[in-house]
Amino acid sequence: MSEERYIKLGEAFADEYGSTSGQMFGKPCLKINKKAYAAFYKGEMVFKIGQEEISLLRENYINSVNWDPSGKNRAMKDWLQVPADYSGDWLGLAKQAINYVIGTSKN
Repeated sequence: MSEERYIKLGEAFADEYGSTSGQMFGKPCLKINKKAYAAFYKGEMVFKIGQEEISLLRENYINSVNWDPSGKNRAMKDWLQVPADYSGDWLGLAKQAINYVIGTSKN
């Protein structure tokens, strides 16, 4: 079910934002302007929303963690891995991630 939500989210953002699908660290991801903003990993979604925003959101998403795609205890500070239990929030988090990536691209 969570993979289906990931696919539908990618399709919706392809139409709305020109988002594309790709790979990042060998994981399926969604990109805007050739920059990844979301990924699908172990049945969960991962969003690039920035370290400050993650600290604000972490308590809303129990069992969410900073994403560690290598599994070697090197978590990425700007990426939040959100469990499938919160798949109803994935759309909003993906929009937030798009805005974050677009905003940081301009710097």
